[in-house]
Amino acid sequence: MQDIVDQFAGIIRAAAEDKAPLCIRGGGSKDFYGNHIPGRNNGVLDASAYAGIVDYERTELVLTARAGTRLADLETELRKHGQMMAFEPPHFEPAATLGGCIATGLSGPRRASAGAVRDFVLGVRMLDGRGDDLRFGGQVMKNVAGYDVSRLMTGSMGTLGLLLEISLKVLPLPAMETTLRIPMVEAEAIERMNLWAGKPLPVSATCFCDGELFVRLSGAEPAVRAAHAKLGGDEIDDGGVFWESVREQSHSFFQSGKSLWRLSIKSTAPPLPLPGKQLMEWGGALRWWADETGVDAGVARGIAKAAGGHATLFRSHESCADVFHPLEPAMLAIHQRIKEKFDPMGILNPGRMYPQY
Repeated sequence: MQDIVDQFAGIIRAAAEDKAPLCIRGGGSKDFYGNHIPGRNNGVLDASAYAGIVDYERTELVLTARAGTRLADLETELRKHGQMMAFEPPHFEPAATLGGCIATGLSGPRRASAGAVRDFVLGVRMLDGRGDDLRFGGQVMKNVAGYDVSRLMTGSMGTLGLLLEISLKVLPLPAMETTLRIPMVEAEAIERMNLWAGKPLPVSATCFCDGELFVRLSGAEPAVRAAHAKLGGDEIDDGGVFWESVREQSHSFFQSGKSLWRLSIKSTAPPLPLPGKQLMEWGGALRWWADETGVDAGVARGIAKAAGGHATLFRSHESCADVFHPLEPAMLAIHQRIKEKFDPMGILNPGRMYPQY
């Protein structure tokens, strides 16, 4: 596999010398995500060939795999041993890879209870914009000292380097899971979810849509049964299918609207004054909005900011070069300085996150 790494490094060095942009890509399952830059598909560096599990210490709950490894293959291997990636990364397509998962930094329904993808990254191996082979972190938390560069790579959208290998903390599968459905209005759902978050309940996921609150309980059977009795609601038979539809955005909600906005806000924020349908996750901290009329981006971002967060244009039928919430000048300057250190020629996915770099 080292010959593949050498090939990647050679491509990056040649691009840096020519100052030619490179589009870093794994399985292409999240090509829709991020700023749509004209001509960004010219000069593609496809990392999917660098695949396979490097090390799996089951008793230590640590997995190291190459960036091109398919998420489906990793999850199959983990399930064989009763373990999982607890942040439930979305795939969107069968070709989804571990590298793309880390680069986009997206987490699924379990994120509010288990943690985000960045919380499970222990170490990375990467090629920077000079083609240098770098390693950060390790396979245990105590290997992280100083600035945690391995977690910095999470959500960087390939703008800082090409991920080669990632070490992750994994967790055991819960002994039991059940999903409850409880009819209620949105304001009540927000109040209930925040109330439950402060209690010792085995709530591993929540979702509110169309006047119904779905709650997933995970853990030991006695704890799950006791929580069900306390929360009430009807147990649904296809809970696994439901949460997969939310994670993979195959739920009918995600098929509506011209654009899909992702608003990350305070969990206690009241119902948002946005037209069209909304779906709520993460105890109210994540609000999906299906925009059917083409509301001005400034309106959506103003509402998100007033609710203590930010808004991302997650999907759109129209090309857009301003997908992510604009950064404050001081924060943008920090981003630019980090970009200059890792990618001095500015060749790696330029403009994918912000037009300024």
